[in-house]
Amino acid sequence: MNKDIANLSINTIRTLAMDAVQKANSGHPGMPMGCAPIAYVLWTKLMNYDPKHQEWTNRDRFVLSAGHGSILLYSMLHLTGYDISLDDIKNFRQWGSVTAGHPEYWDVPGIETTTGPLGQGFTNGVGMAIAAKHLGAVFNRENYPIFDHNIYAICSDGDLMEGIASEAASLAGHLGLDNLIYFYDDNHISIGGDTALAFTEDVDKRFEAYGWHVQRVDDGNDIDALEEAAKRAKTVKGKPHLISVRTHIAYGSPNKQDHASAHGSPLGEDEVKLTKENLGWDPERKFYVPDEVKSHLEKQSAERSEEYDQWIELYNNYKNEHPDLAREWERRERGEMPDGWDEKFTEFTPEDGKIATRKASGKAINDIAETLPELIGGSADLAPSTKTLIDASGDFERDAYKNRNFRFGVREHAMGGIVNGMSLYKGIRPYGATFLIFSDYMRPTIRLGAMMKRPNIYVYTHDSIGLGEDGPTHQPVEQLASLRAIPNLLVLRPADANEVVEAWKVALKQTDRPAALVLTRQGLPIFDRKTHAPAEGVAKGGYVLKDSDGEPQVLLLATGSEVSLALESKKALDDEGIATRVVSFPSWELFEEQDKEYQQEVLPPNVTKRVAIEAGRHTGWERYVGPNGEYVTVETYGSSAPGGEVMDHYGFSVENVVKKVKSIL
Repeated sequence: MNKDIANLSINTIRTLAMDAVQKANSGHPGMPMGCAPIAYVLWTKLMNYDPKHQEWTNRDRFVLSAGHGSILLYSMLHLTGYDISLDDIKNFRQWGSVTAGHPEYWDVPGIETTTGPLGQGFTNGVGMAIAAKHLGAVFNRENYPIFDHNIYAICSDGDLMEGIASEAASLAGHLGLDNLIYFYDDNHISIGGDTALAFTEDVDKRFEAYGWHVQRVDDGNDIDALEEAAKRAKTVKGKPHLISVRTHIAYGSPNKQDHASAHGSPLGEDEVKLTKENLGWDPERKFYVPDEVKSHLEKQSAERSEEYDQWIELYNNYKNEHPDLAREWERRERGEMPDGWDEKFTEFTPEDGKIATRKASGKAINDIAETLPELIGGSADLAPSTKTLIDASGDFERDAYKNRNFRFGVREHAMGGIVNGMSLYKGIRPYGATFLIFSDYMRPTIRLGAMMKRPNIYVYTHDSIGLGEDGPTHQPVEQLASLRAIPNLLVLRPADANEVVEAWKVALKQTDRPAALVLTRQGLPIFDRKTHAPAEGVAKGGYVLKDSDGEPQVLLLATGSEVSLALESKKALDDEGIATRVVSFPSWELFEEQDKEYQQEVLPPNVTKRVAIEAGRHTGWERYVGPNGEYVTVETYGSSAPGGEVMDHYGFSVENVVKKVKSIL
């Protein structure tokens, strides 16, 4: 390796980082300066990529889990031919710029995931590695390694302090994901000071205990050692790889190197000049890319992209020998659903008796699994309870990557991040399941999934105080309101088995947002659709399930298990001469997307006497109930007792609903 041009390139990366952060007067210069040699080796010696074909199936993925160092990633993308200009670098962290403060998946070509909340990128990479292993097991054939690449990442001390990274690392080791190669930026500094303040564990031994192959590079500037370690990792099979690299934050800065002040603040104009002088740079030149560096990195990028041409030749031969497999992959890659995917769902009748919506969901999963082979997922150690196993498949494990049932273990947070990574990879429709109460453990990942517009599916069962004896620790009260508050998340709480089927159809049709299915533990009656409106109304978010004979005097608005209570209450109110309309309201988000005419058809503005019935907090229902309405909701924590008794004690009875209606008439 020509060390002169390598060092010149590395210092170019460093000075771009310094200049961009200084001009923005905001950002994190220290990490990019310390990790510039790692980035250089990744983009020039290790990764296969092609800026001209950014969505190439078999490209290596790079995740900057230490997302605060985003300018490092932007600089590398600029220098290697991606659509990021020097002006974009100069516009770092400014309004409308593609070079945001943390990497954002939706804005910039070459960015594989949104990172910044520490540990998330680490976990997304695990999901990508899982997706690659699964798709390789499904589509690769002898002499045709169509899926044969690695997921690289740079992660920080902060990443490895986060619990989500520990969860994901444990699972990755268990699964033997040897297509993961992570560089650990061991610079001993976090925003609060030396990591010795709170982080003194032996990270290498911890990862060895997880089942990772661990190497140590003592000098983060030794580019030969970095390259050799990564190449050695590729020869070790059956284990994910951690390369611990002793780096120095703000490397080259005379006064800020190895200081916490360089973590999240500009170096300052004077220190930038001193650092440039120390690196042999003209201190007066800003955003300077030497011609020889530009030429060198463009050449390296072109050499890396030669792999693309070789892969295309391989894939064309694969298409000739395995045309059915190629067609199937191309359909999945385009995100298209197979013909007839929605024609095999079970239709339930009242004669089937009471069915918990979690059980109806389990039936729906299995109805669709054969037609939709990209559906893959599982639960956080709750498969028997969440009913999320695909009967025709075994478990996804090392040496069984073709299987579709995923055992996340008791790792809800990691499950959410892994599902995001699987979805980002494309060609897979992942789902993750747990009890609704534990959606709190994965909230940051749900938020990022919604932010990145990933069509994930979350299956949340045991959705209310109706679950009974497990008591208030397991009985969700505020979770529905909390989920509804997340922008771009579709929340669906179906009221019977047929609404569950329609909810799954809606969820699977999403292309740019995740969907959360909120389901019961307890059995619910199945509505007779001969006398009630069709369950297809779920697609509109809210619909008139059972109307009054004439103009309604009162509207009962309910979701999930409380819809059947609303129907029972309607009978009692009708018997007393109070004309009552029951509205099943499975999704506020879908209802808000309907035109005003439809919304007013379901909720006539002149009918102001309304009661919302839902086993959760009333937060948000005000918009539909209005100032003249009432609520049958839960405003405190639940209690431990049989579910029916708990519901009755908290006012979910016909008597209480009738009382609420009379109080507002």
